[in-house]
Amino acid sequence: MTNSPLPRTRTPESLRSTRWFGPADLRSFGHRSRAMQMGWAEEDWAGKPVIGILNTWSDINPCHQHFRARVEDVKRGVLQAGGLPLELPALALPENFMKPTTMLYRNMLAMEAEEQIRSLPVDGVVLMGGCDKTGPGLLLGALSAGVPTIFLPAGPMLRGNWNGKILGSGSDSWKYWDELRAGRITQEDWTGVEQGIAPSHGTCMTMGTASTMTAIIEALGFSLPGFSSVPAPDSNHPRLSAATGRRVVEMVWEDLVPSRIATRAACRNAVAVAMAMGCSTNALIHLIALARRAGHAEFGLDDFEALSREVPVIANVRPSGSTYLMEDFYYAGGIRALMARMGHHLDTGTLTCTGRSLGENVAGASVSNDDVIRPLDNPIYAEGALAVLKGNLAPDGCVIKPSAMDPRFLRHAGPALVFDDYPSMKQAVEDENLAITPDHVLVLRNAGPQGGPGMPEWGMLPMPKALLKQGHRDMLRLSDARMSGTSYGACVLHVSPESYVGGPLALLRTGDIVEVDVPARSINMRVEQEELARRQKAWAPPPPRFGRGYGWMFSRHIRQAHEGCDFDFLKTEFGSPVDEPAIY
Repeated sequence: MTNSPLPRTRTPESLRSTRWFGPADLRSFGHRSRAMQMGWAEEDWAGKPVIGILNTWSDINPCHQHFRARVEDVKRGVLQAGGLPLELPALALPENFMKPTTMLYRNMLAMEAEEQIRSLPVDGVVLMGGCDKTGPGLLLGALSAGVPTIFLPAGPMLRGNWNGKILGSGSDSWKYWDELRAGRITQEDWTGVEQGIAPSHGTCMTMGTASTMTAIIEALGFSLPGFSSVPAPDSNHPRLSAATGRRVVEMVWEDLVPSRIATRAACRNAVAVAMAMGCSTNALIHLIALARRAGHAEFGLDDFEALSREVPVIANVRPSGSTYLMEDFYYAGGIRALMARMGHHLDTGTLTCTGRSLGENVAGASVSNDDVIRPLDNPIYAEGALAVLKGNLAPDGCVIKPSAMDPRFLRHAGPALVFDDYPSMKQAVEDENLAITPDHVLVLRNAGPQGGPGMPEWGMLPMPKALLKQGHRDMLRLSDARMSGTSYGACVLHVSPESYVGGPLALLRTGDIVEVDVPARSINMRVEQEELARRQKAWAPPPPRFGRGYGWMFSRHIRQAHEGCDFDFLKTEFGSPVDEPAIY
C-alpha cells in the first residue's frame, strides 16, 4: 500500500511538528519536556512525521466498538513506517442514541477535528469514522485544516437473522414494525427481530448513510482501495487499518494534502458512485458540504441531478435492492469491482491517497456475482438512486429516492394532510379511524435544519395504521426532514427552503393538492399565486428553538439543505496558509 509513485518532497526540517519540537528556545523546551513527561524520548519525534489519529470510539457508539482495538493497528502501522502516532479522541456521534439528531452535531465534530489538527503538532491525520455523520464531520474538518489526510472506515456489521430470515438494519426495522402494527406478526416475533437485527460491531449492513458515505469518501480518494466495503469483523479490517497507518506517513513525506485529492472531478466521481450504489438521500447534504469546503463553491444539486439521469443503480443491496446486504456486496467484489464496472461514468485519472490514480486503484478488480453487482445493461434501476425535484413547493430543490419506492407514485397528485410537529403526526397515524386514503400526501413540516432542530431523520413518515390494515405499504410523504439511508418509500425530503424559515411548505394547507412528477423532476401545490401571497403575508415566524449555547449558534449560522447544512462562517477555502496559528 506504500509503493506510491509520488516523490518525497518534504524534509524533516520542513515538518509541521518541527515547529513545536525543533527550535532551541524556551517554548520548544516546554514541548519537549512535557513529551518526556509522557515517557517519550527525542528518538520518538526527532525528524519523524507526527500522525494524529482522530478516533470516534465511545462506550455508546455500537458502530465503533472495535475502534478501541483498531487504533492500536493504526499505531502499529505508523510506527512501522517511521512515524509517531498520537490518538486524539473526537466526538463520537452515536446515530442510535443521540437526540434530537446527530445532524445537529455534525458541524461540531467538523470544527473539533479542524481545530485539533490546527492547534496540535501533527503532520498528517488518520480519521476513524463510519457511523453516519462521523465520516463527513471528520473529513469536513480535515479538508479545512489541510494536512495530509486518510480515512479509516468502520465497516458494516454482519447480516442479521430471525427465524431463518436475513435481516437488514433499519430497513427491516421499518418493515416489521409496520407488520406488527398491522397485526401480522406477534410481540414475540418483534422481540426476536429486535434481538437478531444487529449481530456484531460495525455500521448498518444495508446501503444506509454509513456505507454510502464511506463509499463516497473512498471514491473521493481518501481511503485505501476497497476498504469501505470490508465488514467490520473481517480480518482484512485490522490489516488495512495497519496499512492505513503506514500509508499516511508516506503521504506526509509526499506532501499529499487534501487539495490535491478533493478536485471537482473527484467530487463528480463520488456522486456517480453514490448513484450506482443506491445511496442514501443524505449523500446530497454531506457531499455538497464536502465539495464546497474543498473550494468548489458552485457544486450542488444540479451535479446530482445531471448524474442521476446517466448512472444506473447496479448495487443490488437493500433498500434499493430486495435481497442482498453489504456482506454480499463485499464478497461479490466490493467497491473496487463496482467502480471498475462503471467504466466511462468515472474520471479514472483523479489522484487518491495511495499516490496513484483511481483507475490504478481499481485495475484488475472483478465481479464474482452479477446479481449483487449488476452489469450496466442490467441494472436494478435504470437511473441513479436519487432524483432532485423543484417547483413552487421547493424552489431550491428537494430529493426523492425512486429506486426504493412503489413506482406508482412516480407520478402522483393527491390532497395534503399536514402536520406541524412530529408528536401530533405520530398520534394521528396510530388512529385506525383516521380519514385518509392511499392517494393522500402525508406532510410533516418544521423539521428542517432550523425547525427540527438539526433536520432529524423523520422523513420516512410512518404509514397510517388505517392504511396498513388495508394492506397498503407505501404512500407519498413530504417533509423538510431527512430520512435514514436504510429507509425506503415514496418520501420527498429536504424541501428547501424549510418551512420554519417561511419556505413555501409553510403555506401548504390540509386539502391542497400536491402534485409530484419524478420523470419531469417537478413538485408543486395546486394553489393560485395570489392565494399563496395572502398566506405568506399572514405567516408568522415560530419562536426560536434555542436561547443559548451551541444550539443558539447553530440556529444563526446553519445553511439550508441544498447548500449542505454547513455553517456560513466556515465557507472559506481550505488549507490556506494564513489560517495557520502563530506559534511562539
